[in-house]
This record gives sequence, C-alpha cells and structure tokens, in this order.
Amino acid sequence: MKALLSAFILVFVHLFSFVNSGSINQTITWKLNDTIDVGGRKPVVLGAPQIVKADSINGLLFDGTKDGLIIAANPLQELKNFTIEFLFKPMESTSIEPRMMHIQDEKGNRCTIELRLTSNGNWYLDTFLKNGNTNKGLSLIDSTKEHRCNKWYWVALEFNGTKMISYVNSQKEGEGLVSLDAMTSGQTSIGVRLNKINWFRGQISEIRFHSVALKDQMLQRM
Repeated sequence: MKALLSAFILVFVHLFSFVNSGSINQTITWKLNDTIDVGGRKPVVLGAPQIVKADSINGLLFDGTKDGLIIAANPLQELKNFTIEFLFKPMESTSIEPRMMHIQDEKGNRCTIELRLTSNGNWYLDTFLKNGNTNKGLSLIDSTKEHRCNKWYWVALEFNGTKMISYVNSQKEGEGLVSLDAMTSGQTSIGVRLNKINWFRGQISEIRFHSVALKDQMLQRM
C-alpha cells in the first residue's frame, strides 16, 4: 500500500509539473455565429455584420466600411506562449490594409492579424507583435506570398516566447525574433482596428486561441 501511495504521489507531481510548465494546451474558441455572444462576452457591435453561410461555412460578413466587433476581453492574457488560428474569407475592398483582429492590453502590448490587398484581387498576410514596455515590435509580411481573395483560409500567428511565426493553411510564411511580455487585461476588436480604421471586408467564421506554440502539423488548413 505504501509503495502504491508513493507511486501515485510521484505521478501526481509529474502531472502537476507538466500542467504548470505550460505544455498542456488550453484552447479558447470564438465562433462567430452571431453578434450577441462572442466567447461568452457581449460585444460592442459596429455597423451591422450579418451571418452568412458560404461554401458550407457559417461566418459573420463584414462590409469593409463600418462593420466590426469590440470585445472587452484579452484571450492572450498571462500567456507566455500562444497560437492564434483564424478562419476567414477575404474579399476585395477599398481598404488595402484591412485589420481582421487587434488585441491590446492596458500596458500597450499589441497583437494584430491583418492583410495587404493587391490591385489584382490577391492578398498577403501581415502579423504583428509589439512590446508596450520597449515600444518595439515585429511585423511579419512578405509581399511575394500572395493568395486569392474570395476563398476560405486558415491563418495562424504563433509565439513561442522568443519568436513569432506566421502561417497560411499550416504553411510557414515568415518568422522572426521578438520580445513580448505576458499580456494583461485588455480589449479585442474583430473586423477593424480598435481605433476604428482599416475595416475588413469578408467573412470571419472562427478564432482559436491556444496557450502553447503549436507544431505546424497541428495547425488547421483548408
């Protein structure tokens, strides 16, 4: 009995250490099925984003001029490592730098996922992290990696504590070193910057926030 108890305690200690090392992934999923509840929060609704089903996928449709959501929550709060996965369908727009998501905390730390639209109906990804204490940040953007508008994509922003990596449909598009303190409480905007410029036109279906830096083979793809 004593040996069994000792073995149980050893297993518990290992499990407790594993959990507290941050190795276990805890995922927060925001499904954009309506404008009443996003991640258990009631968003501030800008304009009138509408639920539309396209290619068997439901998502909020943002018009690119006035539609957006602002949520009084920071799903990255206290995370030293994280991955954001984003399911969306971009459309051509007069706004050539649409911001799909903007997270900012009370210390000025910032995380954004945005696009650059081209004149030929394509887009390329721009992911950004900024350290509010140092006022330094990193943008991962490569204008040679274009994708067609009017199709569904999964994009991802991963941060492993020292490096940011960006992905489109689980394929790496950029990486670079950046310093980012664990974020505090803050706000999240979807479909627009928090200061209500750079509106996104297209559909957004789902956002996943993971508490670990996922391996590329674990990322979602279309």
